[in-house]
Amino acid sequence: MDNSYTIKLPQFEGPFDLLLFFIERDELDIYDIPIAKITDDFLGYIRQMEQMNIDLASEFILVAATLCRIKAKMLLPRKPVDELGNEIDPREELVSRLLEYKRYKSVLEEMRQMEEERSLRNYRGNSSRELQHIATKALVDSELESLTLFKLLRAFERVMLRFEHTHPKAVHRIVQFSYTIEEQQSLIFSRISGGRRANFKDVFSECRNRIHAIVTFLALLELLNLQQVSIIQGLGVNNFWLEEKRASDEEE
Repeated sequence: MDNSYTIKLPQFEGPFDLLLFFIERDELDIYDIPIAKITDDFLGYIRQMEQMNIDLASEFILVAATLCRIKAKMLLPRKPVDELGNEIDPREELVSRLLEYKRYKSVLEEMRQMEEERSLRNYRGNSSRELQHIATKALVDSELESLTLFKLLRAFERVMLRFEHTHPKAVHRIVQFSYTIEEQQSLIFSRISGGRRANFKDVFSECRNRIHAIVTFLALLELLNLQQVSIIQGLGVNNFWLEEKRASDEEE
């Protein structure tokens, strides 16, 4: 015979917490609670606490009486009906209260985590106590003892202003140019039309800036690729002439 004994003392915050424990333990449908089984489990817990001389709150006794009343109503052959003639489920009020308690319980768990996270934070103004502690420990002059967060912010502001003056921000300016390759091709043709030749340097003499010259050069490259313009090398170094390519040149 085994003379050993086991004490089980689950801690529940209230009777609804105990009911939810039974429902989750046995994987019961909260919308269709087997009232006989849940009542027996609940009363068994109360008897176990009484055997251990543990006083239970009055809420547990009230819920036990409610369960017994619901169990008795479930055994009646004729159940009460509402105005429309539908049977009233005696478990309806208990189920609604359990669902409401379950929602509050889930929110409370989240609030406990928020409370724990909040407890790890320091309140504003803690820097002044730390600065006084450092000043006392380091035995420095009174300037550090009178240091405040406002003075630190003003000093930081002066540092940032000095940094901006010594390291000015880069300004990027976007300029929109109106030069197009088609316009520059028309300009080149106006110089070489009628069998004339145009000096390579003269074509670029009217360019107002670097971008204008680049667009003109791209226009010239496209004309050369299309074989609409020919380049003739003149005397000397880097001496080129442009002329319109004729149909006879293509046949040759």
